[in-house]
Parts: sequence; C-alpha cells; structure tokens
Amino acid sequence: MIKEYMQLDKIEGPLIVLSGVDNAAYDEIVEIKTNSGTKHGKVVQLHNDKAIVQVFETTSGMSVKDVSVRFTGSPLEINLSKDILGRVFNGIGEPIDDGGEIFGGVKMDVNGRPINPVARRYPRNFIQTGISAIDGLTTLIRGQKLPIFSGNGLPHNQIAAQIVRQAKISEEEGQDFAVVFAAMGVKHDDAHYFLKAFEESGVLERVVMFLNLADDPVVERIITPRCALTAAEYLAFNHNMHILVIMTDITSYCEALREISSAREEVPGRKGYPGYLYSDLASLYERAGMMEDSSGSITQIPILTMPNDDITHPIPDLTGYITEGQIVLSREIFQRNIYPPINILPSLSRLMKDGIGEGYTRDDHPAVSSQVFSSYSRVQEVIALSQVIGEDELSDIDKKYLEFGKAFEEKFLKQDFDENRNINETLELAWEILSILPKSELDRIDSKTIDAHYRG
Repeated sequence: MIKEYMQLDKIEGPLIVLSGVDNAAYDEIVEIKTNSGTKHGKVVQLHNDKAIVQVFETTSGMSVKDVSVRFTGSPLEINLSKDILGRVFNGIGEPIDDGGEIFGGVKMDVNGRPINPVARRYPRNFIQTGISAIDGLTTLIRGQKLPIFSGNGLPHNQIAAQIVRQAKISEEEGQDFAVVFAAMGVKHDDAHYFLKAFEESGVLERVVMFLNLADDPVVERIITPRCALTAAEYLAFNHNMHILVIMTDITSYCEALREISSAREEVPGRKGYPGYLYSDLASLYERAGMMEDSSGSITQIPILTMPNDDITHPIPDLTGYITEGQIVLSREIFQRNIYPPINILPSLSRLMKDGIGEGYTRDDHPAVSSQVFSSYSRVQEVIALSQVIGEDELSDIDKKYLEFGKAFEEKFLKQDFDENRNINETLELAWEILSILPKSELDRIDSKTIDAHYRG
C-alpha cells in the first residue's frame, strides 16, 4: 500500500519537511502534487519519523496544506539506449530537443557505483585533442580525469567546444568514440554557443548533451553531472564505447552544493562549502576509468573557474587531490592575445608517461615534452633577469632563450579555434622551436634523437 501525505511541516527554500513518515529511504524519489501540477524531489535527510525532501523544481507558490506527497520507493533513474547519441536533455535527464522520449533501453540509477579498484584497468593510449599544448605537453590518456583550471572571462568554453569537435582516438577504434557533455549553471547564450558549435561542425550525432541553465533550479545542478556520468557508463560498459565526458562548470556545481547545504543548516567547512565537498567531488571524478571485463572507457575533462584566479581555493585545491593532473589557463597569456592561453608550467598530466612514446604516439615524444618544459622554465628566469639588467645586457645564450620563448608562444602554443593539429604536426613544431637553441642546451634528449630531428 502506497501512502500519501497531505500536509507538510514547513517549506525552506528548495526543501520541504514532513512528519510521520514510514519506511522512507535516503535518495528516494518523491512525487509532490500541488495545485500548479506535479513536482519531484528526493529524500536528503531522515530523522526518526521526519523526512527532509529536496525539490527539483521551484517551491515558490507551494502551500504546506494543499499538497499531496507520495514516496516512490526508488532512486532517480533515467531511460538509456544507444538512441541518446545526438540528443539534448535537461539536468535531470528529460529530453528537451523535440526528439521524443527514449524507449526500449534500460533504466539506470543516476547515483551510480564507484568502480571497484580491483576491477580497474590501468589507463593507456592517448586521446588526440588537436591542441598542441595538450597533446604534446599534458597528454590526455584514455581513462584519465584531467581538469581544466580556468577563470571568469577566459576562453574555457571555446576550448571545451574545440576538444568536443576535434577529439579522436586511433583509427581502428574511432567508430566507438563519443562525447558526453554536461553543462551546469550556464547562461542561455553559452548553451546556444555549444549547440551551434556542435551542429555546425557536424559532431552533434556523436554528442550527448545535458544542459542545466543558470535560471534552472539549483537542485537540478546537483543531478546534472550524475545523469551525464550514468549515460557515459551505459555507453562505455554496456556498448564498449570510448566516452569523453566534459563537465562545465564544476564551480557552479559546488556553489549549488553550498547553497543547499546552507538551507539544510549543515556546519560549513572552508569558505562556507560543506565539509563533505571532497567526498562529493570524488563521487563524480572517480566514475572515470576502464574496467577489466569491458573494452570501453570513460575519460573526464571537468572544467572549473577558479574564484579570483586563486588556485588554492577549495574547489581547485580538492579537485587537484582527486584528479590526475590539471591544465591551467593563464589570464596573463590570454591578455597577450594567445589562444589557447595554457600556462604549461603549472600544468601536468600524471598519466602522460604511460600513454606516449613508441607504440602510442612517437618514440621522441617523452624527451621532447620534457625538454620543452625545461627550456620554457629557463625562459621565465631569463625574462625576470632581463627586467633587472635590461635585455641588451643578456648573454647570447640568454637571448636565444628569449627567442625560443617567443617562438614557443607564437608558433606552438598559439593556434586557431578551428586548427586541428595531429600529434606528428605538434612534435614537428616542437622540434622547429627547439632547434632555435644550440644542441648543447638540449640536455633532456639523447644525441641519437637530436641527430635525427634537430633542424640546425
């Protein structure tokens, strides 16, 4: 027998409180019938016979009396089949593209399950993004989670759209590659930009989009990445596909988490974020990877905007602990009119060494990337020195490093939004700029490789 509860104790923001509740479960979905229609929510807290329910839609206009609440007995589930490719959904997995409902597939719980560490396969093979600074120096490996640390006003949306448009894996497996794109708290013009960019480039049929707009309910923002990751898991582990998940903006997600935590009167942690922010983010990021009994994979690129460009802020700080590296965008490089404005020195890909080199990219790739990092690091020292003593007083070798630094930024780092470089073009460009330096300065590369590629 399903009970209906005809009265609420109170309504607080997105939360409703009921008393006298029997057999309710955490994360259970609730149907709320009001005079204005049916709304849905989920149980977020239980205490004795009291249940606190988080409502997905707005609670404005809702009364504590003219209401009927029914507990469904199941968590939030979404319908999934291979037909989701090329479709656009809202933040809770409902189609919003006039393509109709998804039929004939399976229903999956959006909360998912963490991958058993014993069942994980070690990430191998790289995903080519067509962006030299990523492919050459912070290579994205299949099954990896590699976030992009950005800031307000920086072109992370363009980079995300470019990666979706250009990302590819090896030719023999290319047919099984797709992208799941989750946008949280984005403005209408940003959502339109992504849709237009994917449609114009003809990649929309291999993209699944989950859109939560800035004026959508805050609670929906918490569900959006979970719906996207559930869709990714379905395609990767039920259909053995290679899925790239791009989530933007994780900061909007964390702000929503803070807002709801405050409404629930939880004890705040650093900067007002809930104390469980680390484990909550981990519950998203750890859904990336590869499993022993499946040839599919899930690779994640979460994008977050650092408040005040502060890399020590709790969101980038905790993300850095959980993920396997980061790609950092620089406002200073962006102001010099360089796109993409990736600052390679604080950027790294911890799994890069296992998916590049002979058999994966090219045998000279590890040494070349190491040399570029080393030389560009020396460039920063020379720039600092030149600001003290003047450029004219620099030694000849220091002037060569300045020339290398300018060539690196103008030729290697800088590329057009629609420029798609393969890994060979990226490595040849790296050799072209490294050849500005004398052979004696290339101390990270063995002499045999230098003789084969140096352009002196």
